[in-house]
Amino acid sequence: MHHLLLRHSTLSCAIAALTMAGPPVHAQATSVAASPAGANGAGSTVRADAQSVVVNASADASAGGLKAPYAGGQVARGGRVGILGSEDVMDTPFNVTNYTQKVIQDQQAASIADVLQNDPAVRVARGFGNFQQLYVVRGLPVYSDDMAYNGLYGLLPRQYLAAELVERVEVLRGASAFLNGAAPGGSGLGGAIDVMPKRAANAPLTEATLGAEGGGQVYEAVDVGRRIGPDKALGVRLSAAHRDGGTAVDGEKRELTAVSIGADFHTRDLRVSADIGYQDHELTASTPSITISPSIAIPKPPSGEERIAQPWTYSNERDTFGTLRAEADLSSRLTAWAAGGFRNGREANTLTTLTVSAADGTDSALAFKNARKDTVGTGEAGLRGKFATGSVGHTVVGSVSLYSLASKNAYGFADFAGAPAGTIYATTAIAEPDEAFSTGGKLDAPLTTLRTQTRSVALADTLSFAGDRVLLTLGARHQKIENSSYDYGTGAENAPGPNKASRITPVAGLVFKAGKLLSLYATYIEGLVAGDIAPQTYQDAGFVSHPVQNHGQVFKPYQTKQGEIGAKLDDGRFGYTLSLFQSRKPSAAVDTATGIFGVNQTQRNRGAELSFYGEAAPGLRVLGGVSLLNTRVTGVGAAGRHAIGSPKSQFNLGADWDVPGVAGLAVEGRAVHTSTQFADAANRQAVPSWSRFDVGARYAFDAGAREVTLRARVNNVADRNYWASVGGFPGAGYLTVGEPRTFVVSGTVGF
Repeated sequence: MHHLLLRHSTLSCAIAALTMAGPPVHAQATSVAASPAGANGAGSTVRADAQSVVVNASADASAGGLKAPYAGGQVARGGRVGILGSEDVMDTPFNVTNYTQKVIQDQQAASIADVLQNDPAVRVARGFGNFQQLYVVRGLPVYSDDMAYNGLYGLLPRQYLAAELVERVEVLRGASAFLNGAAPGGSGLGGAIDVMPKRAANAPLTEATLGAEGGGQVYEAVDVGRRIGPDKALGVRLSAAHRDGGTAVDGEKRELTAVSIGADFHTRDLRVSADIGYQDHELTASTPSITISPSIAIPKPPSGEERIAQPWTYSNERDTFGTLRAEADLSSRLTAWAAGGFRNGREANTLTTLTVSAADGTDSALAFKNARKDTVGTGEAGLRGKFATGSVGHTVVGSVSLYSLASKNAYGFADFAGAPAGTIYATTAIAEPDEAFSTGGKLDAPLTTLRTQTRSVALADTLSFAGDRVLLTLGARHQKIENSSYDYGTGAENAPGPNKASRITPVAGLVFKAGKLLSLYATYIEGLVAGDIAPQTYQDAGFVSHPVQNHGQVFKPYQTKQGEIGAKLDDGRFGYTLSLFQSRKPSAAVDTATGIFGVNQTQRNRGAELSFYGEAAPGLRVLGGVSLLNTRVTGVGAAGRHAIGSPKSQFNLGADWDVPGVAGLAVEGRAVHTSTQFADAANRQAVPSWSRFDVGARYAFDAGAREVTLRARVNNVADRNYWASVGGFPGAGYLTVGEPRTFVVSGTVGF
């Protein structure tokens, strides 16, 4: 009944939106027009071309709003750079890419992972034992619950976020503890991901979309935006989507309901925005992660479309989240801001992990259940001022931030362990366990097992010299992190009690504009995450479990140190970013000689990246790049070997082309390549390289008084079987199966 009510509500919103719809926005042949700002100063830019309509408006309660799209519209000229605010790509000493609503729509992206398939420095992996989307940036994980939402951590659904709720996806490659604070989930050392919510633009927007995916998946969405009042000071944007049915994987089913409402209010000196969202995501019989016994070589991957999961497995996540942000101009040179947010999340699942023990793919299954409830609250406040001392300009910013998480968890292992499940090429069905026999807590009433609190104060000054040709950013953030862990069964605090620690993370960044087209930059910055919690058990090379002597111990925060140099070239139509970087991070592992978990290893990542974007020629949009990475792990149990799940090279190339002579028709293609990587710390299990090709087409036309856009896409067009990712959780080398050939079609009507 709950699902039916939500679906009915979504469709009711669509009907109401169509009733109030104004005149349609007609597609024009490659034109760009800027809507004039109202008296509130909240202008927006509307780009309409033969492929789609992309509306950009203020999404962060700032005077400048979102940065304008770059030529081709697939990425933006800049975006949020943490505490420094919204910056142009050429003015910041960091490697950033900001993916727009255009690329999300044109590629029919369903999730953030689909958007990040375009990034050469990012690969999509999975959480440990579940279906959490996880993003590996520069060889280090960014958990989906460590993504920021309009600059605030911890507010988004923990495992999956629907792309329909997003205006932009902003990727910063490299450490970011000063810019954003420590990621509370314990990741983010290799990069940061921020998503921006949708806002109403000056032009009315009403769109309805229907679609289908191979396997019987049906898709419905509405997107409505209006600005109200004579000066359009108040804006409201409603986005809703529903997916239901099978997928290209045999036996898998997916249901998603996602709704968000974003509002903003602007006057001359005050800007306020608010968001409220709800998402319910359920997966049934999805392909689980697969662990390969260390005694065998990596077997060939199974077919992505074949059923591997047990039919009774499922994962369900429900989240309600919201934010409120305000910015006020205290004078022409001083601005204050404050923001806050919350999330209430619930998860329940019955899952299996598979272990392959022979070269023929023979596997065994371990079933378990989990229940989780998260309560998150976060906030920040700050001041930004501008002044000059002689010929030197200053932009000074200071902020304070708070974050709090209380997480309730329980788990249970089912009444069979290591049951034969056939092979990964021909799965044997196993009866669903009646009940759990070995439990940690009560699944129907989980106790609090983790509390995390962070507090920070940050201060920075960006100095400008030589007529803004030289920009020097200096700053530091003082961060306090407190972690407490509690027993699953009793709720008693684990010894040795809460871990409290503080760290100072500095930044120094230099930008030199060598000409109108070229910026050179150099940066030193550090990463910071909360320390690990020693697990209860570990497995030896033969997969035999042993107790960890100091289980439950909470370790102090980790810091990474990163240096980077780079160059950015922008001729107005096509842009490049080249960067060279090195980072070092401590990591934790179990010393098998003593059974003690400790911070006893160091990982060094060294690499080079080239990314490019824009219009290579009139009507031809290009997006892609190359990432080269060399990792070394030293310390207990390591001997200078490569880190698990860190490919030496990654390559992306996407092209989007307007077909000459056929107005409104465009075709696009994307190639993704990932080189060999290792699934074990000893580097004996090499996972083969893989390449994937995606193709698509779209056709935009006017049907009477309505604009219609038809889209079709095929992912993995060659139906290549491949191991898509390795690990994601530190020290673990589990594998995930690549997406099979998947057909997606949709039609959007503008009213």
